[in-house]
Amino acid sequence: MKTNVLLLALLLVQGVSWAQDGTKFFSLGLRAGANLSQVRGNDLSLGNNANTWQLSDKSNRVWGATGGIFMRIGRTFYVQPEIMFSQKGGQFSLYDGTATTTKSFKMSNIDFPLMFGVKIARFLRINAGPVAAFNIGNSGNLKDAFNDYTNEDTFDDAFRRASLGYQAGIGIDVGKLNFDLRYEGNLTDVVKLKLDNPQAQAQFERKLNLLQATIGFAF
Repeated sequence: MKTNVLLLALLLVQGVSWAQDGTKFFSLGLRAGANLSQVRGNDLSLGNNANTWQLSDKSNRVWGATGGIFMRIGRTFYVQPEIMFSQKGGQFSLYDGTATTTKSFKMSNIDFPLMFGVKIARFLRINAGPVAAFNIGNSGNLKDAFNDYTNEDTFDDAFRRASLGYQAGIGIDVGKLNFDLRYEGNLTDVVKLKLDNPQAQAQFERKLNLLQATIGFAF
């Protein structure tokens, strides 16, 4: 009898704790925020008659918007699949034989992160997981610069249609509001240009990384 009373008391305490915490086992919500991204790879140098064309990375990051929906399943340990629209890009330094200019580009992606997380305090959590990104559009002046210099129209093929990466970060939950700060890196190239020169082709491969800050609302 005493054992049953003790078990009932523990269940009541746990129930009160969950009620005070306000954590649901299942929630659906919206997230929106900004990306701060850059690309990294080896420098590219090509000769065109008497001129030399050099392309190198810049450390500058490019701003982009992100937003979408998420679904969280679990309390202390949880799984969070997401569907996000995400703008990512980077900047390059271009030397055309006479002057150096900055060229930039931006990609529009549909991302599918799958985050695995754990709450380490009442409001604080950490999460990490894979993300698959699908390119749905590009903008910027890097493509035009490349096409003008090489007289080729192949730069569309340089932007990979799909890439695989990872995200990791921390989050804070305050009521129905979620605040997330994440780092994203690529496992596969987002830019991979096919050139006749095998050495140049190996040089012009780029991976992307970004910092992401978002605010979410769980229904």
